[in-house]
Amino acid sequence: MVLASSFAFFLVIFLLASILAAVAWMAFLKMRSEETDAVQIEAEQPAGEDSPLLRSERLSTITFWDALLERFDFIAILKLRLEQAELNWSVGRVTAMMLLCGALTLAILSRLLPEWGALLGAVGAAFAPYGFILNRRERRFRKFRENFPDVLDSLARALRAGYPLSAAMEMVTLETLPPVSGEMRRVSAEANLGRGWPQALDNLSKRVPMVEVNMFIAAVQLHSRTGGKLSEVMSGLAETMREAIALQGEVRALAAHGKLTGVILTILPVGIAIMMMIVSPNYMDTLFHHPWGKNLITAAIVCLVLAHLVIRKIVDIEV
Repeated sequence: MVLASSFAFFLVIFLLASILAAVAWMAFLKMRSEETDAVQIEAEQPAGEDSPLLRSERLSTITFWDALLERFDFIAILKLRLEQAELNWSVGRVTAMMLLCGALTLAILSRLLPEWGALLGAVGAAFAPYGFILNRRERRFRKFRENFPDVLDSLARALRAGYPLSAAMEMVTLETLPPVSGEMRRVSAEANLGRGWPQALDNLSKRVPMVEVNMFIAAVQLHSRTGGKLSEVMSGLAETMREAIALQGEVRALAAHGKLTGVILTILPVGIAIMMMIVSPNYMDTLFHHPWGKNLITAAIVCLVLAHLVIRKIVDIEV
């Protein structure tokens, strides 16, 4: 029994050392590749020229990892999520982080929980970087939604003053805050550099998949085909969006009580268990040393996580 435990311990240490060595080597190769690419870009790009359309299409700066990722279909979705979250990470870096988090969590939990519990924990830890990307994407969309009505008002004023749509868009990028200014600047650059307004607006709808943006795009496309007073349409859209934002704020305020209740109900059992371990350690030792103890602890953790997700889904009201 002691020999098996020692062998398992050294095996885990060897796996961790191998993973860390592989990650260090990949980071070294990535740094060298980025330095080489930067030197080539500086040599090929004219001085003082900075275009928002110059983006690397490689999934990873490591050749073999880039070739491997190109074989999977979900990589396109991950790349789109990174662009929507406005993160300059490569897909190869994100996938490497996911594998590293999963491997380290599996190695640590395998000593504390049963096999199925360690596997579930490793899968959850592996998706933690992707969850961070989704959270940052949601916060960016929320900020975009709050500032977008002001952009439409600025566009309406510029159009009333006699500016064409392209000049009005360039003027708006100088007056608004990110992330709206960055998206509008990119739309204007794509339209003026040969892609045309239909393609530029279609790309905007992919980068910012929001109802408000789709309404704005539909209004611009309809105006380009039939004509009309686009400034009045922009003003009406801005007013409607402000009313929708105010309603969403009221709904979030009403749902905050339910979210807080879910957090308290999730933390309370953990707090009680820690208090019992401090006040009466012998009472909890029965659970830890029983053959079914680790399975029961893992099942309790899984139930807490699922209950928290269910409560969040119930109070997540979309308007």
